[in-house]
Amino acid sequence: MAARLTIDLDALAHNHAELQVQAKGAEVAPVLKSDAYGLGIGPIALRLWAEGARTFFVARLAEGEKLRAALSLERPATIYVLDGLTEGSEARLMSSQLTPVLGSLAQIAAAGALAAATGARLQVGLNIDTGMNRQGLKLEEARAVAQSIDRLSGLDLRLVMSHLGSASEPENTRNSRQLSVFLEATSLFPGTPASLAASAGVFLGPDYHFDLVRPGITLFGGGPRDAPDERFRTVATLSAPILDLRSLWPGDVVGYGETVRITRPTRVAVVAAGYADGVIRAAHRGGYAWFAGARRNLVIVNMDVLIIEIDDADAEIGASVELLGRNAHLDHLAAASGTIAHEVLVRLSRRAERIYLGQG
Repeated sequence: MAARLTIDLDALAHNHAELQVQAKGAEVAPVLKSDAYGLGIGPIALRLWAEGARTFFVARLAEGEKLRAALSLERPATIYVLDGLTEGSEARLMSSQLTPVLGSLAQIAAAGALAAATGARLQVGLNIDTGMNRQGLKLEEARAVAQSIDRLSGLDLRLVMSHLGSASEPENTRNSRQLSVFLEATSLFPGTPASLAASAGVFLGPDYHFDLVRPGITLFGGGPRDAPDERFRTVATLSAPILDLRSLWPGDVVGYGETVRITRPTRVAVVAAGYADGVIRAAHRGGYAWFAGARRNLVIVNMDVLIIEIDDADAEIGASVELLGRNAHLDHLAAASGTIAHEVLVRLSRRAERIYLGQG
């Protein structure tokens, strides 16, 4: 008996189409970091390309290489690598026709040197730090680059981008402050396409859309406000069979240690999945599964098994329990685990059997 991860590519296509509606006038460029948020970069990318996506973002060089191989030369696409031009990556970037997003003066200098050495104009993006203090050029550095002819010599600047730090909180004034800085930055590179919004940023309105938006978690069913959103369909469903049924009594201690103690007569099911399959251990504090038409509280999550309350539900060994899916929502599991939907997805392990629906 093993857990099963079902990945619905038709739902993915629906979510992509919904984002095109929300970001009307801007290109929708999927972010497929960390093996497409843990769901498999090959099948995910192929379906999104079939739905019209022609620009993609990844974090690491190896992710970009894997994505290029999955698309092959038959499916041309622009692939941006958010790490930029890191030391030793030059030959691999060029071999796979990947576009580095430059985030420092040192990377800009290295890109210029590479262009000079190869005699070819090197396509690049430029990352601007508008207030996350994580990656990208400060505004004064961007201004110095724009004013220096030599620094961009040999470079074909295809995109100026930044990233919002509080987009899931629409009322947070940090959003407007970052927008103001980004507008100033884009004015330094007139005519260059610009991108500011990722998933949540799309829903801040047209002022944040610019030429291109970069959705990630909303493509895979997460809500843009860290809560379920009926406009987006469930892409990933994790289910597992019941291994055993047990009756517990007040005073019984469950699992390791003595932190989980039963306070009332409780019938439970032992389910064949645990944190080794990607169900975050902390989720037992308020988390739930879905079984027999109702939410069932998580009691414990161990490495290979977890326990849920089922009380008087009709259950038998081998019956399937939904641990993540349409009824056990991604955002709810994230909240119970004290994290965000992104982490829930990327933690899904390869141990569960994977089934893709809608591959065409």
